Amino acid sequence: MKTILILIMLITGALTCIAAEIPVIVPIENDGIQRIEITGSEYSFKPAHIVVKVNVPVEIKVHKTSFIVPHDFVINAPEAGISINESLSRDPKSFFFIPLKTGKYSIYCSKKLPFMHSHREKGMEAVLEVVE
Repeated sequence: MKTILILIMLITGALTCIAAEIPVIVPIENDGIQRIEITGSEYSFKPAHIVVKVNVPVEIKVHKTSFIVPHDFVINAPEAGISINESLSRDPKSFFFIPLKTGKYSIYCSKKLPFMHSHREKGMEAVLEVVE
């Protein structure tokens, strides 16, 4: 019985990891804008991999779930026309941009307490993939 329980836990954990890596392809809505909501939790962003089309407007709405831990939302890709560096709150914030270049760009939290690993080093990083 213990073996079966351990096996179920391992399979569940593996499927959770696989599901976390599945890219979310952001649809283009009727008004021509690609919209996605992102949640920043303790040390992660969900979804963790977002795919958008180049030269099509994007609206990202993002908020954090934690009450005390400070987080921010950074995409530093000026070559693609994307430059965001904003503190997060529990209230959603919206960011608009038009991605100008295909590629994969990091989304991350730059917060870091003294003598500790940064939130990015702890896994608070996602990928914005811009495709044709």
